Amino acid sequence: MSYVYDDGGRAAAGFPADAQDAHDCVCRAIAIATERPYRDVYNSLNEAVKRYKGGSKRKRKAGRPPKAHWQSSPRAGLDKKTLRRYLDELGWAWTATMTYGTGCVVHLRGDELPPGRLIVSISRQLVAVIDGVIHDIENPSRDGTRCVYGYWSERP
Repeated sequence: MSYVYDDGGRAAAGFPADAQDAHDCVCRAIAIATERPYRDVYNSLNEAVKRYKGGSKRKRKAGRPPKAHWQSSPRAGLDKKTLRRYLDELGWAWTATMTYGTGCVVHLRGDELPPGRLIVSISRQLVAVIDGVIHDIENPSRDGTRCVYGYWSERP
């Protein structure tokens, strides 16, 4: 699968271009796939985190200490519920390519993904794929063996 270096406009928005500790793949992939400025996506994701905060908290069992919570943010990563709600608002639809027990069926390869602008979910990362070409700060394809859990695409 072809690969093009693309930071989604992160450096142009004033964020460090070489920040390897930034877990902003969600923000980058959305900015690239939707063709929106990185700063706009970053700010709207911050608002989405605030808007959806505390949607479904479960009570902990008596006697158990509270778990350490990681803070969802565009810079540190987003929780799945916030991501799904946000992309749904933008008019993007989820297509699952893997379910429990099926194993890996679709790989991060141009011939296994549909054409168009996609936000692809792979293990611990999202990546923008445009007409079979990966757009990201590194090539995550693992020579076409990387499993795809699903992808978002614009609703028709």
